Amino acid sequence: PENTKLYKPDNIISQGSATEKQPFLFHGKIYDTWGKNSHWKANYPTGMNRLGKAGRIHIADNSIQYVRYHDDFNVSVYGNIWNDTGTGNFTDEKLYVVQTNIKIIERCILMATDPGDLVLDPTCGSGTTAYVAEQWGRRWVTIDTSRVALALARSRIMGARYPYYLLADSPEGQKKEAELAQKPVPDRPTYGNIRHGFVYERVPHITLKSIANNAEIDVIWEKWQQKLEPLREKLNAALGTTWEEWKIPREADEAWPQATAKIHADWWAARVARQKEIDASIAAKADFEFLYDKPYVDNKKVRVAGPFTVESLSPHRILTVDENDDIVDPLERAVRDGAQDFASMILEELKRSGVQQAHKEDKIVFTALKGWPGVRYINAEGRYMEGETERRAAIFIGPEFGSVTRQDLAAAAREAGEAGFELLISCAFNYDAASSDLSSLGTVRILKARMNADLHMSADLKNTGKGNLFVIFGEPDIVIEDAPNNQIQVTVKGVDVFDPATGEVRSDDPDTIACWFIDTDYNEESFFVRHAYFLGAGDPYKSLKTTLKAEIDREAWESLHRATSRLFDRPKSGRIAVKVINHLGDEVMKVYRV
Repeated sequence: PENTKLYKPDNIISQGSATEKQPFLFHGKIYDTWGKNSHWKANYPTGMNRLGKAGRIHIADNSIQYVRYHDDFNVSVYGNIWNDTGTGNFTDEKLYVVQTNIKIIERCILMATDPGDLVLDPTCGSGTTAYVAEQWGRRWVTIDTSRVALALARSRIMGARYPYYLLADSPEGQKKEAELAQKPVPDRPTYGNIRHGFVYERVPHITLKSIANNAEIDVIWEKWQQKLEPLREKLNAALGTTWEEWKIPREADEAWPQATAKIHADWWAARVARQKEIDASIAAKADFEFLYDKPYVDNKKVRVAGPFTVESLSPHRILTVDENDDIVDPLERAVRDGAQDFASMILEELKRSGVQQAHKEDKIVFTALKGWPGVRYINAEGRYMEGETERRAAIFIGPEFGSVTRQDLAAAAREAGEAGFELLISCAFNYDAASSDLSSLGTVRILKARMNADLHMSADLKNTGKGNLFVIFGEPDIVIEDAPNNQIQVTVKGVDVFDPATGEVRSDDPDTIACWFIDTDYNEESFFVRHAYFLGAGDPYKSLKTTLKAEIDREAWESLHRATSRLFDRPKSGRIAVKVINHLGDEVMKVYRV
């Protein structure tokens, strides 16, 4: 029924002998612990009296028990059987064949780590661990050998929207904590340190002990007795009864005079108010259990994943060991042991797809593509139209796994020059940093086409030839200017693009750039995103608001929507690196000496 609470009578007696007999008078009857080796759970007699005053004693036939309400602690601790983490048609949509259920990873991270801790996933798959770690304020490092997995993980994390949890170390968090604890807001500075955690929902954990030790119950009881006792005496006088408090009926008799019914109603109103005040004191004085999977959310903010702090590929050439324990260079082995099948597949896709650039009209379409035998690096000869003239291009295909190095690119260009080619098109999944500024060797121009990770799954995909499987994203056109106080500033003018119709390289405008990043102190191994800026044609501010479904601080956006960087100190390493990403999601990085 309405205005009722569910409870269960529980044991109020503990094992272990008492120092003396413990008779307890309750509602006009004396109760005992019924044994030499037992005693009341609450300290006797003060604690037992408080349980009675709090309405926490249940009368059975010949004994009393403790009233344990269901909402005294209405949550349960997770055990070691997690029946709620199964997967099926109605759970998380799978992005990857071996994707783990989010709830499993979430629970493990919440159990084993605190906000600000570092989570490592050496086999990331679709990036579930990184996705969950990012949501719950954990730093993370994730690794995989599959470019398909890495592409899925990056896309998933960078496109995610997360709730913004209230930080404990923030003015808003301090205010919320004070409100929950019913204490004044502390007067101390905040720094937004995530290691202090979030402000979590909490539930009271009311126990018999916390009630028995709550001295405030006595104070509340005495305060209300000053009002309840006179009303009880008036009621008994009007009805000619000698009712004790526990005998007063809940409902008034219809035959009572109106004045008597009014006294009865006033007494019960005060009685209910006393109980509410005692219950509030019990809840406030009880211990709390924090619900670490339920932090408070600031609904005025939407959080997205920050820029990837560091993206790194091994800068070293990978050597393997064959069946005879001899060290083998994978590039030298590429034409043996069936590895040529990979090159054949790439050439087939290249012939069908062509090579896309930032603009569709700049696409290189091959009129012919045939193998080029007898050399180490050149895999094929491609022919395409430059205006009305047919041109020849040497095709170099990088390794199936690993990066193309500057040495590989230079060697391939030398072979192309010796064979009479004027253009080398290199196709690879990734290029090392040192190769980024190698655009020509002698008379041979070098175009670096980045292969889409989907090519790893070519045998399993029905390719229509419409996807951008091979994309040439030219060198960024960068100006580095000196500034006072030994600082510098970078401006991106656009991207150099190869025009297959003229054979010339032209500079595109910055509108073709979606975003660009600067590592202001490049260490030649890993790219740290220290500056991030966003450009793009049209109205990217409007697009951002639409995507996030939220209002964006225009002033904050304008500080990031720029082609000229903020000032920064000269690098100690003597190098900076600039990474540019176009609207197709293709990227190029270039290293500059400063």
